[in-house]
Amino acid sequence: MVAFDQNENDLAEVATMFAAMRAEGEAPAGTEAETVKGDALGMPFDDGSFDRVIAAEIFEHLPHDTAAMAELYRVLRPGGIAAVTVPSWLPERLCWALSEDYHTVEGGHVRIYTRAELEAKLKAAGFAIGPHHHAHALHAPYWWLKCAVGTDDDRHPAVKAYHRMLVWDMLQAPPATRLAEKALNPVIGKSVVVYVRKPLPAGPA
Repeated sequence: MVAFDQNENDLAEVATMFAAMRAEGEAPAGTEAETVKGDALGMPFDDGSFDRVIAAEIFEHLPHDTAAMAELYRVLRPGGIAAVTVPSWLPERLCWALSEDYHTVEGGHVRIYTRAELEAKLKAAGFAIGPHHHAHALHAPYWWLKCAVGTDDDRHPAVKAYHRMLVWDMLQAPPATRLAEKALNPVIGKSVVVYVRKPLPAGPA
């Protein structure tokens, strides 16, 4: 497993998590994990390096998203599967309406995708488009709150209270919130997830 990102601080946290999993015996036998810093527009991996790729909340940050999709296609092996996630149109549109800072900060979001646009770009990169779903509906109101009170104001009472609820939900996964999120995901799911496959080479005619 390889964790790949431009942010050294995030990668350091992931490396710490990998080490803790090894120390607790939670990593499957015979597996390895590493972190690699780099640019999504020119990844330091050979063609067809990976059987599976998760591209989570990346393309909305990149002015040259189609170039990054081409790189994703390159490093995935023929027949391999990728899960691509971006912010869903409606929750993201509300965030942009509530806060200019949300999308104008350096490294912030530069576009709002519709699922049709995302799938069209992935198809143009060569991928075969598979199923999709929405996720993280309970996270959407948290970001609306942050946009309403100020994206840097993590100490606001409403933001702090909602964040505590999200942490509790992630750790405890109570049936009530799991059912609520499942019902709300198609409407206000914070992310849309599209599954794609890199086609196998065509056989001889």
